Amino acid sequence: MDIRYQFQKFCQIEKWKWLLVVSVMAITHIFCQSMMLPYGKAPVSLFPEGDTSIHEKVHVSSAIPLTVGEELFTEKVPNFVDAGLLSLSGKDTGDTNVGEEALNYEEKKKAKEDERILDGRNPDDSVDFVDDTGDNDMPFEEHVGEGFLLKKSADTRNALSLEQVIRASNSSRYDGMLKKNRSVTQDEAIAKGGFIKISYGVGTRESTSGKNYLRNNSSRIGTLANSALRISSGVSKPIVVSDGRNTELVQHDLANSDNGSASTGKPVKKQMRCNMPPKTVTEIKEMERLLVRHHARSRAMKPRWSSERDKEILTAKFQIENAPLIKTDNELYAPLFRNLSMFKRSYEIMERTLKVYVYRDGEKPIFHQPILKGLYASEGWFMKLMEANKQFTVKDPHRAHLYYMPFSTRMLEHTLYVRNSHNRTNLRQYLKEYSEKIATKYRFWNRTGGADHFLVACHDWAPYETRHHMEHCIKALCNADVTVGFKIGRDVSLPETYVRSARNPLRDLGGKPPSQRRILAFYAGGMHGYLRPILLQHWKDKDPDMEIFGPMPPGVASKMNYIQHMKSSKYCICPKGYEVNSPRVVEAIFYECVPVIISDNFVPPFFEVLNWKAFSIILAEKDIPNLKDILLSVSDERYLELQLGVRKVQKHFLWHPKPLKYDLFHMTLHSIWYNRAFQIKPR
Repeated sequence: MDIRYQFQKFCQIEKWKWLLVVSVMAITHIFCQSMMLPYGKAPVSLFPEGDTSIHEKVHVSSAIPLTVGEELFTEKVPNFVDAGLLSLSGKDTGDTNVGEEALNYEEKKKAKEDERILDGRNPDDSVDFVDDTGDNDMPFEEHVGEGFLLKKSADTRNALSLEQVIRASNSSRYDGMLKKNRSVTQDEAIAKGGFIKISYGVGTRESTSGKNYLRNNSSRIGTLANSALRISSGVSKPIVVSDGRNTELVQHDLANSDNGSASTGKPVKKQMRCNMPPKTVTEIKEMERLLVRHHARSRAMKPRWSSERDKEILTAKFQIENAPLIKTDNELYAPLFRNLSMFKRSYEIMERTLKVYVYRDGEKPIFHQPILKGLYASEGWFMKLMEANKQFTVKDPHRAHLYYMPFSTRMLEHTLYVRNSHNRTNLRQYLKEYSEKIATKYRFWNRTGGADHFLVACHDWAPYETRHHMEHCIKALCNADVTVGFKIGRDVSLPETYVRSARNPLRDLGGKPPSQRRILAFYAGGMHGYLRPILLQHWKDKDPDMEIFGPMPPGVASKMNYIQHMKSSKYCICPKGYEVNSPRVVEAIFYECVPVIISDNFVPPFFEVLNWKAFSIILAEKDIPNLKDILLSVSDERYLELQLGVRKVQKHFLWHPKPLKYDLFHMTLHSIWYNRAFQIKPR
């Protein structure tokens, strides 16, 4: 009995000793945590991850990559986030013209001046936005510990997804270091604070990747916020979305049920750029000023080594600038051109001098398979006629002044795009790999960074698909929008032609004479974008002189009715759709109807040589309510001049199975040649 009593007494003493030792260790641990983590709550490290308080500080270190040439450069983000505040921030390159190598100081300075011209806005910022809510190609990276500049391969297939953007450590300082690769999901991270702030403004720059994350993941942000609210106390809390200058609050309501569960309301869905008016507007006068300025001061990359072809282009440029004065011409109508003398001289030199090498690389259907019918037929007709041409093409690339990459953006979309996925990353990656293959296999791309290479693309997605990796190239684009990276003076605005018959592209050409055009203004078409509903709101069934309709019923009779309306109208209204371009501009010219272009920031086709005031009316989108008054204010004499200009300019907008002088094929090739002549830099 005494032995058992003594044993129990001994155990109680030992028990208190162990409790004392554990208590001392715990106090010591808490003290050390408090010294090392002044912004955290030390006691939470004593508990497992599942019991962590929602007010715990989340320690992260992530970086946002900046694409430059073939590498990704990342910059450190602050390595801690305050309680309840998760900040994803980064810096943009600030350059809209990034190619195979970084711009030199002079080019960066010019790029910065262009940004000021566009009201401080980076024209490339809105490129990843058009109907692309799932673009997750901008990876975020992690660096735990003291941050520094990281340099990684640009293989996007190995990059982290946006779902992996938040990296956190749930281990304590007790181990002496933070353990890598221990992550929390975005849902957990938001739950720790109650609201999330996404800030992508750093100084006066804006981060493209941050903005893309907001555009492409707005619905996901809403879902994460609701998840956080379910975990929190049940009080509705906001998401704070900030761009460094403006802040938006997206409120999410939370309804608590009797059993303690919560149901969330639908998040406020952010509209896509194509459904909203542009933030900035570049008027035609400003475009003309940019054209003169960019032709006077080239922003192209200086060649890495000299070439005889460069000398020939520089000689041609001198001859164009000093062309003999021409006031009239038997083949050309002088009022249609900015400078008839320069155009005539440039065209003659092009016919005599220009040589183009067409790359044979790439497989059908994306390469070398033109589409000759439909909305995107322009890129197909140019591809067909360019590859079959013997006057301008050469087999020896050393003899070429320009290099053509014959791919079809329409076939790229048809072949690779996953329908309704809203993700075009694989399309851009495909063209990126193609350009890298060209740069590796041939030496010509690397000489100029692609400045003497050109592409012809009519699909709306072309600016996005060719961004960065083809940034120095001359781009002939139907989507000629100055706010999504179109460079006036270097790029070419390609006419979007709706070809109804591949065998006979000139079918139904022409229209009624001016005296028989009884309709003042006509429009019929789908309600694409934000502008066309506004047009119908003001003019549909409001005035008998304004025949403004929505979509016409399908069928052959309807198509013929549409054509007859254009042939019988004085003015054909050409409002933008999802993008700034519209096939109605060329359709109006085709049917000899004066086009009325309503599309802010749209660079009209062949802007570098044609004077659009001689055969069209260009209005701002805000002028739609006054449309009829503006048209009626045009005198009969002025209208006849415009209508004559339309008939004279018509031959420059026609495709022929066998190209004719001054037709659409030659005009497109000439504008590419003309802009290259004024962008070339001597070695």
